[in-house]
Amino acid sequence: MAALPSGLLGALDPTSDRAVFRQIADQLREAIDKGRFREGDKLPSEAELVDHYSVSRMTVRNSLSILQGEGLVHSEHGKGVFVRPRPPVRRLASDRFARRHREQGKSAFTVEAEAAGSRPEVDRLEVKEERPSADISVRLGGPRRVLARRRRYLLDHRPVEFAVSYIPLDLARDTPIAEPNPGPGGIYARLEELGHRLDHFDEEIRSRMPTPSEVKTLQLASGVPVIHLIRTAYDTEGRAVEVCDTVMAADAYVLSYQLPAT
Repeated sequence: MAALPSGLLGALDPTSDRAVFRQIADQLREAIDKGRFREGDKLPSEAELVDHYSVSRMTVRNSLSILQGEGLVHSEHGKGVFVRPRPPVRRLASDRFARRHREQGKSAFTVEAEAAGSRPEVDRLEVKEERPSADISVRLGGPRRVLARRRRYLLDHRPVEFAVSYIPLDLARDTPIAEPNPGPGGIYARLEELGHRLDHFDEEIRSRMPTPSEVKTLQLASGVPVIHLIRTAYDTEGRAVEVCDTVMAADAYVLSYQLPAT
């Protein structure tokens, strides 16, 4: 078997207290960080790594498992282990809900997809009336019934986000908001047409590991966390007109914010 190119990976330190499989993981991680392996590149095979480091196949597998758990690489059955692409979508909080986008008939997701050069899609759409959870009810000011709009977002056929919007039923019933396709600009454009001019949005963001259901829905690889975001939209009268509960694949997004210096 041919040796790996000189300088691609280093040698093990036999004097180190660090476990051998962790040393190998460290070297592969460094090679990725320094660009010796780029996005989409295939890492050396298990056999090549076994030969390079003179270790067992199980040791190599443990090293690769660490990188998979960190979300740096993913495995394709029968093909090998590849460097995971960096997040393709920049979610710019200060711009994504700008009124000009709604006036152009574009949703926030469409704007972000276009900026990333990707094709946006929506599937698994479900619209129904229901009783909100206690948390959603409090955020919306206490309605007993809401219209829930569930959908999954995809970029270039890849699932990246699942979201549920909750709108007080007195605002949504018998309006285009209750239709599967609410029309150009989405539900925010329709709310403004109904007289609820949007004033501001509050967002709460946390990261966590996904539930089994979220792994399946977003087709997440092992070790990839999710971003859980809850957004509340307020009109100029201070009324909460929508709560959106969103779960995003953390390897698909960069969250970008502009904060005023006061």
